[in-house]
Amino acid sequence: MSGREVVLGRIRRALRDVPRSEAPDDVPVPREYARARLPSGAGAAGALAGLLAKNLADYRAVVHRTGADGLPPLLCRLLAARGSATVLVPSGLPPHWLEAAAPFRVHDRAAATARELDSVDSVVTGCAVAIAETGTIVLDGGPGQGRRRITLIPDHHICVVRAPEQVVASVPEALERLDPARPLTWISGPSATSDIELDRVEGVHGPRTLEVVLVGETVPGG
Repeated sequence: MSGREVVLGRIRRALRDVPRSEAPDDVPVPREYARARLPSGAGAAGALAGLLAKNLADYRAVVHRTGADGLPPLLCRLLAARGSATVLVPSGLPPHWLEAAAPFRVHDRAAATARELDSVDSVVTGCAVAIAETGTIVLDGGPGQGRRRITLIPDHHICVVRAPEQVVASVPEALERLDPARPLTWISGPSATSDIELDRVEGVHGPRTLEVVLVGETVPGG
């Protein structure tokens, strides 16, 4: 019996003597969430990518922009600048992304321990969607993204976002693209926490350095 079944079973037993409501079980729930308050039309895609980059930077992520042809050499430079000798590669990551990179590839394995993952210098992934208004990238464990823990343990995460196709304006728009049954990881900047005096500490429960690469015609190199 799964943990979910145990919890639901306890709830049912606790409510056994509570009279059932006369209301039907399938009452429609309004989903009239506010959508993006951003301009549409010509230049909208570039505006979204620019807002995403700004909000990512506000969260202390390092943002890079390049065209598709510039991605492999850029990843090579970022890993070299970091001094990475090893890079974790999730299943389904496009091979040409790291074709110019020198670090040894460590392939994601279900049997890998937390200690082994912690010894890896960097991890490179794609994403499922990125949200401009909140500066958030979302991973769902799909091809090129890997399991949740590979982006929570290594100290350096490079995430590639394809713009404009993976960039949306708002959280409601992102939710429409995501499958709630998948393991979703929402990332807004590097791992950080603070104490009661608001002293910020990074890297407590995830990477201390997050680099986001925006790839596409709307985000030319810069």
